[in-house]
Amino acid sequence: MKFIIMLTGKQAAYDAMNGRTTEGFPAWTEGDLKAMFEHMGALNDDLTARGELVDGQGLAEPKQAKLVTAAADGTPVVSDGPYGETKEVLAGYWLVDVKSPERAYEIAARAYRCPVPEGSTENLPVIVRPVGEPDEAGYEV
Repeated sequence: MKFIIMLTGKQAAYDAMNGRTTEGFPAWTEGDLKAMFEHMGALNDDLTARGELVDGQGLAEPKQAKLVTAAADGTPVVSDGPYGETKEVLAGYWLVDVKSPERAYEIAARAYRCPVPEGSTENLPVIVRPVGEPDEAGYEV
């Protein structure tokens, strides 16, 4: 069974990782960053060793995101996204192939427990969503 496990974040968290403090998001130290990278690296290593990791990526900060629509003639219309300081956005993901939803939930809980600096606001939720083939999702092919 494939699942996408999505980390949520805020621009303020990215700012804190780059040394800029805002309310609820103290600046990360080198040690804080090292602890986060070790935690995520260990999770990635475990998923790889178990043969469960299909893909996984951290995403660039939300302020780099763009919204794309199309003009009547089909040309792309690109604009800055509505990614304010308080809006939660996708921060990264893992695509995993596991034996059960419960295993996907275990992975998500482990990702949620990633260390953050003292004084940080609570970690944001991790979203787990099945990845289905069209016939599994109830779509006609």
